[in-house]
Amino acid sequence: MIAQTIQLALAPVFVLVAMGNILNLLSSRLGRVVDRARKLQDRHVATEGPDHDEVVAEIRMIDKRITLITRAIRIMVVSGLMVGLTVAVLFLEELVDLKLQRVAASTFLTAILLLMWALVLFLRETQVSAQQLRIPRSYLELERDL
Repeated sequence: MIAQTIQLALAPVFVLVAMGNILNLLSSRLGRVVDRARKLQDRHVATEGPDHDEVVAEIRMIDKRITLITRAIRIMVVSGLMVGLTVAVLFLEELVDLKLQRVAASTFLTAILLLMWALVLFLRETQVSAQQLRIPRSYLELERDL
């Protein structure tokens, strides 16, 4: 019976591995955004007028991105904990001979819903990032033929 429990626990463990990869991606993005924020904070005190306004606008976007990424990370970690709890419940059910199938299903469903929420936040962060990185039309010089 324990062999069946191990087989049953493999699916949640694969989800946990995928979540780890997503967390790695989110952490990398957060690191890059924080590095950019530090550079902008240095420029903040050294600029005036329109240049200063551009710096402030970018700092605001960076702050929004940091908020979205940290929320996604937090939710993803809680989701991972729920996956771990699912695996623990599966083994506890086998070892103690209790009927915990509904508990295991509930914890796994909660983990998947949290994962989806974190992915929505990640999608929103990428949208903010893309919006921030748009090249101003004046730089494209569309009126010129090349």
